[in-house]
Amino acid sequence: MKKKYFTLIIFITTVATAQNKSVLIINGIAHLGTDSVIQNSIIGIKDGKINLVADATTAKIDKAVYDEVIDATGKSIYPGFIAPNSTLGLTEIEAVRATNDFREIGTTLPNIRSLIAYNTDSKIIPTVRTNGILMAQITPRGGLVSGTSSIVVLDGWNWEDAAYKVDDGIHINWPNLVGRKLIDEDNGTYGPYEKNKEYNRQANELKKLFDDAKAYNETDVKEEKNLRFEAMKGIFAGTQTLFIHSDKVKEIVEAVNFVKQYQLKRVALVGGKDSWMVTDLLKQNNIAVVVSRTHDLPEHPEDDIDLPYKLPYLLQKAGVQFCLNNEGGMEAAGTRNLPFLAGTAAAYGLTKEQAVKAITLSTAKILGIDKTTGSLETGKDATLFISAGDALDMRTNNVEKAFIKGKSIELDNEQKQLYLKYKNKYGLK
Repeated sequence: MKKKYFTLIIFITTVATAQNKSVLIINGIAHLGTDSVIQNSIIGIKDGKINLVADATTAKIDKAVYDEVIDATGKSIYPGFIAPNSTLGLTEIEAVRATNDFREIGTTLPNIRSLIAYNTDSKIIPTVRTNGILMAQITPRGGLVSGTSSIVVLDGWNWEDAAYKVDDGIHINWPNLVGRKLIDEDNGTYGPYEKNKEYNRQANELKKLFDDAKAYNETDVKEEKNLRFEAMKGIFAGTQTLFIHSDKVKEIVEAVNFVKQYQLKRVALVGGKDSWMVTDLLKQNNIAVVVSRTHDLPEHPEDDIDLPYKLPYLLQKAGVQFCLNNEGGMEAAGTRNLPFLAGTAAAYGLTKEQAVKAITLSTAKILGIDKTTGSLETGKDATLFISAGDALDMRTNNVEKAFIKGKSIELDNEQKQLYLKYKNKYGLK
């Protein structure tokens, strides 16, 4: 009887070690994230920061002052892509409830912090880094007020290591005026649109929360600490962003009027499928849009079939600040497709560099971290990667080297190892 042998693959995520050596990347095509490109670039990294960005055809650099020189001839260099409004690290297998930790019981929970639930050992995270996504906004879900998000780098032993900006914003889900009930979950069948009879109650519940929190935070002497109201202090002070999740035009208008009532300084709309209808309103009130995934169907039967693809262009044309996110089914695993959502937007109106900006510097600005990351500029964190192809094209994107805050990170993952396993099994080249 022949013996049977089995191959066991065990993938262990490795954390980047501290890096003291300086690095010089030469001859690459640098997409700066600012709408600009340097066709033949020199980029220097020292002490975790970018200390040089220049044109190799004009700059004279002494390579000897750098510990390592990387020749990126024919390759592209990008700032690390940033995934906003993500449940990455909060869920592993959507169908297995025990692996989902992005929602708490209750409806108004501004004090719930997603950061402390973030799992740095998630097997999904390495697959995301492989496509150049190196940072993410870890965001709670559910209820009227979901909780507080934080921004992380996709490397670290624990959430304390990964934390980049703690408690950056609070997320609310604006109630729908009309909606449809799910009739058949297996077939995804919905019933007819019906008026939301709970709308006024839900809107008033939000108003009462904000009224009470505002009054609480304007009072110097507090008899008793209220954790929910304490968590909202930054919203009124302008140090945190209020993220309003809403898609339909009437609800967006209602939400903007709500924001104006409280004179909030930092506000962003998340989803915004109908945002193209109210661009003047958004622009006048300085409200950015975290655009829902472009790989989707239109919201309304009368919409253009390609509306989700060209929505970023419509916002760009109207002068509304925006970035891209990937909320939806298979969200965490699908985060790796973020650059390809930008690639679709580039095929439907945006320029290539505008599309790159939509997942780098524009995202950083909306999240309030643009002073330290989001573009290839001197003085910013050296969070960037080198791709052998076009990072916005799934056919050619091939990330060969990546740095997070100057540390060279591991780009292997379990899916790569499985690919190699079966490639070798069937003798494929």
